[in-house]
Amino acid sequence: MQDQAPCTDYQETKGLIYFARMLDKIRLNAADKLAPEYFCGVEDPTFFDSRCTRFLGVDYDELARRTLEGGSDEEILEWCFANGRRPGEEEITIKRGWRDEASADLMEAKKRAGWENRDDIQTWIDLHDADEGRKPREVLVGG
Repeated sequence: MQDQAPCTDYQETKGLIYFARMLDKIRLNAADKLAPEYFCGVEDPTFFDSRCTRFLGVDYDELARRTLEGGSDEEILEWCFANGRRPGEEEITIKRGWRDEASADLMEAKKRAGWENRDDIQTWIDLHDADEGRKPREVLVGG
């Protein structure tokens, strides 16, 4: 089977970025199509899967089981809200553009990739897109 890259982190599910990518990785991994360089799960608390499941208050393994039962990303997110927590709209908006302690690691990853001079890569999400052949999203000023 040919390995596939998951969807972009920017794909939104009810305003929440990254969630669709996490579900896509779960599905691809179960189908043995996820390339081995992708992290899937919560073994490291700084990985996006860990952060997203903590943000939603759900157990990753339970979420993976629910995802593989089928349904749309929106239905699975509603399951998360029912079994964990429903963040408010403001929390979701704030979480979208947060710069945190991982910024230094991002700069190192850009250097390893030879992209230290690429100003279009400002977040790990941008790096994922660039690494997977997508153009990083332009930052919109003021909104």
